[in-house]
Amino acid sequence: MEHVNLNYQNYAAFDRDEIIKQMKKLLKKERLEHCLRVEATAIELAHENGADETVAGLAGLVHDYAKQRSKDDFETLIKQDHLDPELLKYGRAIWHGYVGYLMVQRELGINDARILRAVKYHTIGAAVMDVYAQIVYMADYIEPERNFAGIDEARQLTHKKLWDGVVYQNAQTMKRLVGNQQAIYPAAIVAYNAISAGQQ
Repeated sequence: MEHVNLNYQNYAAFDRDEIIKQMKKLLKKERLEHCLRVEATAIELAHENGADETVAGLAGLVHDYAKQRSKDDFETLIKQDHLDPELLKYGRAIWHGYVGYLMVQRELGINDARILRAVKYHTIGAAVMDVYAQIVYMADYIEPERNFAGIDEARQLTHKKLWDGVVYQNAQTMKRLVGNQQAIYPAAIVAYNAISAGQQ
């Protein structure tokens, strides 16, 4: 995927190369490579859906920016910013998006609401998801190295109609969490109820 025409500095304090340099300090090689694949997939989905490829690409690139931050970093931010105290009962699987978007905003100088929402909601979804939130949600799920039962159906649905991919992924994720008897963050239940009802 060629990125020379994507001027991320229109939306961030740094250009693409500098953002990747920052991410290399925070993420393991495998995680960074995943972020690059999600970036490329987000650009592809933006093209298919008439969305801004630069906005989608940047959101895809930084979606896991906070994935490997320390528990202390997240807990401090939750307390200092007076976020939902219920979050403290969960872990990085929830925090890296639902709290991590604040790190993206403050450390990379990204203030575009579309990008920040896409990062915030890329794991649990939301009751209302704009096209960029949907794109990153699905790009993370269907990027080329993903390989699990149902991935082919997820890709077909997403490329045919983005929203159908969102509905599919959200249902599959909830089934997995319930099947594994994992606690579900309340906002994820609200998102599921809205998404399954098609409330967009």
